[in-house]
Amino acid sequence: MTGASTPVSSVRPPRSRLRTFLPLGIAAWLVLEIWLLTVVAKAASGFVVFLLLAAGIVLGSVVIKRAGRRAFGALNEALQRGGAPAESSGGNGFMMLGGLFLMLPGLISDALGLVLLIPPVQKALSAYAERTVERKLRAAAPGTLGDAFQQARMHRPDGKVVQGEVIREDGTRADGPQDQRPPLTY
Repeated sequence: MTGASTPVSSVRPPRSRLRTFLPLGIAAWLVLEIWLLTVVAKAASGFVVFLLLAAGIVLGSVVIKRAGRRAFGALNEALQRGGAPAESSGGNGFMMLGGLFLMLPGLISDALGLVLLIPPVQKALSAYAERTVERKLRAAAPGTLGDAFQQARMHRPDGKVVQGEVIREDGTRADGPQDQRPPLTY
């Protein structure tokens, strides 16, 4: 045996609240969906429940197809212009999510999917998501994934991103051993 042994810590890091309550929330949601479907089946019939579920699948697939076409059209238009996609295409993600919720079997997910198809709701959720991402990126510590996104957003004032590596005058790379390739010159 060579070298020092690494200490083994028996203390586990605390579990996050999301990892604790997300499985419980999903289980409660599934039980509620099944209960609600049985209540509707008792009130109407099993055929009505089948028709509701089939209509949700058909409507959800239509919504997802429409949102995908809008997103692809916006991307195609932006590529032809030579710029970035327009800001108005931001609702396509929430529209696709609404279509996905419509396709999931259940009445609560259908209601949530229909709410996500309302444009003011899409705008409010989009603004909230953008603020949350910006806040998380600003609070990112060096060496984290958020820091990597922040670094990727940095570019020169003229808009060009220059990829490369630092090679010292003595021929060594700044991040490691001797490089066998000659330095890049202009």
